[in-house]
Amino acid sequence: MAQSLFQVLRERNPKTVIDIVAPAWTVPLAARMPDVGEAFPLLIQHGKLALATRWRLGRTLRERHYQQAIVLPRSFKAALVPFVARATRRTGYLGEMRWGLLNDIRSGIAERTVDRFVALGMEPGVVLPDPLPLPRLTADRDAAVAVLARLSIAPPTKPVLVLCPGAEYGPAKRWPVTHFAAVAHKATVSGWQVWLFGSNHDATLTTEIQQLSGKVTVDFAGRLSLVEAIDLLSLASAVVTNDSGLMHMAAALDRPLVALFGSSDPRHTPPLSAHATILHRRLPCSPCLRRVCPRSHMKCLQGLTPCDVLSALPQIPRA
Repeated sequence: MAQSLFQVLRERNPKTVIDIVAPAWTVPLAARMPDVGEAFPLLIQHGKLALATRWRLGRTLRERHYQQAIVLPRSFKAALVPFVARATRRTGYLGEMRWGLLNDIRSGIAERTVDRFVALGMEPGVVLPDPLPLPRLTADRDAAVAVLARLSIAPPTKPVLVLCPGAEYGPAKRWPVTHFAAVAHKATVSGWQVWLFGSNHDATLTTEIQQLSGKVTVDFAGRLSLVEAIDLLSLASAVVTNDSGLMHMAAALDRPLVALFGSSDPRHTPPLSAHATILHRRLPCSPCLRRVCPRSHMKCLQGLTPCDVLSALPQIPRA
């Protein structure tokens, strides 16, 4: 979602050099973002202060004499590196009382995350571009074929449906594996190939889907780097996904996708693509934004049926 900000900055000044500091596991995304110059990995476990590590990185960046640092997270610790780097202008929302660390504090919080990000790249009071440029990732199809060869998998000769059953945030964002398996089975019967994507943490989910669907899928969970996942995802004819990082990657690759929302709010972090269909039941108890369903029934996701998803994929007959 930050890529919309990068594009706006580039449009305003084509000579702008845009470097990023990001969690190490996300840095490979920068290789697929044409607007990004260098990417500096933040080698810190999520949620940790690690003051010494942040201080060292800030000192390293100080010699680059950045004119502006735009701090997207609202945490205190996220503002430390730009402060130590002595960026001339340090822009962000106040968040966790960041007086002093930031010297260009903004007010007003837009509903969508992407709008909040882009607003930080504009002068205060300036109306956001309408429409915003959508995030776009570049993919290497030759590299995708090479990945398949490495894994001894033939290039697809049928339409590919990618299923993404994981969601790092917690089970309240995960559509039931039985539903994913039903979609996988129906898609296979209808002449599609079905691929399962996810991280190492999602392997138990994809293995269960494999078993429930009669082992008709190809399971890539935990077998791909982030860049490899981007390249293979670009081969998909359609994607069915929870609200997750893979959802945003599929949207940025402009793949037709069905996005399943349970505890999270599609008004805040929707897939930014004209080819995305959002399924969300809008129950009185949702979005609760909880990791685990506080009512233990998961009706927000249980109630989204495989038929609902198949109906949103017009290429696959329901009956």
